[in-house]
Amino acid sequence: MKTTAPPPKPNFTPPARARRAAVAIPSFALYGETATPGQEMLHIEEVQSRSRLYHWEIEPHVHHGLYQVLWVQTGAAEVVLDEWREAVQGPAAIVVPPGVVHGFRFAPGTDGLVLTLSARFLVEGEFQSVGEAFRALFSAPGVLHFAPVDGAAERLNALFRELAAEFMQPGTTESPVAGWLARAVVWRLAQARVQGQQAQGERAHRHQALFTRFLLLVEQHFLEHWPLERYASRLGLSTQRLNRLARAESGRSALELVHERLTREACRRLVYIAAPAANLAAELGFDDPAYFSRFFKRRTGLSPQRYRQAHRAQD
Repeated sequence: MKTTAPPPKPNFTPPARARRAAVAIPSFALYGETATPGQEMLHIEEVQSRSRLYHWEIEPHVHHGLYQVLWVQTGAAEVVLDEWREAVQGPAAIVVPPGVVHGFRFAPGTDGLVLTLSARFLVEGEFQSVGEAFRALFSAPGVLHFAPVDGAAERLNALFRELAAEFMQPGTTESPVAGWLARAVVWRLAQARVQGQQAQGERAHRHQALFTRFLLLVEQHFLEHWPLERYASRLGLSTQRLNRLARAESGRSALELVHERLTREACRRLVYIAAPAANLAAELGFDDPAYFSRFFKRRTGLSPQRYRQAHRAQD
């Protein structure tokens, strides 16, 4: 299971109607229904029951004082959460705190449930015991992704389905069971969110350590002009994964980092060592001085001779 949170890269464009409506974001209790101030609410419904009426598209809108979780069991949705946009594949839980503009474009046939809760309902009675879970879950909008065979996803789906079945029973307003199940859903989702954040932290630490190893290898072997395949092999990676790692950690490709280190060394030697540029080229691992000159000019905008002269003039 993993979690995502803003800001990922946008991967779809909101519909034109949503863009035009940006100046006046509609506010609803449930989508298409007038909001009532101070309204107490526990409501759950199938994704299909409402989205089909709107051709599987719920345009951006906002809820005030209401907390929503959209559980996508199977299917897919393009999700808008404020300025954040993401394509989501089930199983996943989309968390929407109050005041967050949100909209969805579902793939036809998407199966899931939408749980809506009011804070007034949740803080009553026994909720004090799960208050921390509630705050952890709704601290920010986001998407919790689950693997299709994840036991946590199966348990969550069972809780959602049981809550939906209980909600449909006559006399639900007098029964505490729906409230218990809603609290169980919040508790499980909060656990999943915290665990996902911890896993992301551990992955980030591993990636940072691996990137540091790469930089150390570059420092040791850049004068030998190792190909990227050799660096990747020493790290137990493919060249594609090495490049993804380098871009994630530095915003530059692995080859760019190698060339950057080689250029920095060339600049240092041109400034502090009086040997001819051709000799320095050989020391830097270039068999052809002309190729070194082209490489250096492409990187700095100056030939080695002009670079040296410019720094002498400054001195």
